[in-house]
Amino acid sequence: MHIMEGYLPLTWCIIWFIISFIIVAYGIYQIKKIADETPESKSLLAVIGAFMFILSSLKLPSVTGSCSHPCGNGLGAALFGPAVTAVLATIVLIFQALLLAHGGLTTLGANIFSMGIVGPFIAWLVYKGCLKVNISSTIAIFFAAFLGDLLTYVTTSFQLAFAFPTPTFGAALTAFLTIFAVTQIPLAIGEGILTVIIWDRLKVYKPKLLDKLGALAPNET
Repeated sequence: MHIMEGYLPLTWCIIWFIISFIIVAYGIYQIKKIADETPESKSLLAVIGAFMFILSSLKLPSVTGSCSHPCGNGLGAALFGPAVTAVLATIVLIFQALLLAHGGLTTLGANIFSMGIVGPFIAWLVYKGCLKVNISSTIAIFFAAFLGDLLTYVTTSFQLAFAFPTPTFGAALTAFLTIFAVTQIPLAIGEGILTVIIWDRLKVYKPKLLDKLGALAPNET
């Protein structure tokens, strides 16, 4: 998903930077609020960031200018919300761009928008929606992680099609979605299963913290 350095036209780089900056700025405010209200969640925030970094560093070649990999954004979104996850994704993407040549600085805004904003927002919606209809948080976190991963790549496909609508936007979008789907659907399933394993451990060892964060189903509190 990481769009490589220098791949997008300057106009699109600026557009994605502006949009992403607004969400990330709000996420920083949210982190401060969460840290003040539940200071014991600081270590969990760090763990979630490390989880995102490790998973999204496991890249496979996909389409020219990008790659396929797990994202790790569903877990953070379920626990802390999409804005906070956008901040964590920003930190992860900066380190990956500087240390691993994975993604880039000029394309940072675009990569934040896909992996740190749209993916987590969908994951958060799915997770909260499942809890509202009394679906177990374990099942909810699977679908949150699965769809958060997939929608990250759908967003990247749109970004690439906007930038390179050849021969038409629709044809370019179909091509990008098709190529990503080959590797990303199985990766998203695997990410969902791994996230469930971690989630069940959190429910065993940190139930009070999950309850304080409002991350459990009503029948699990």
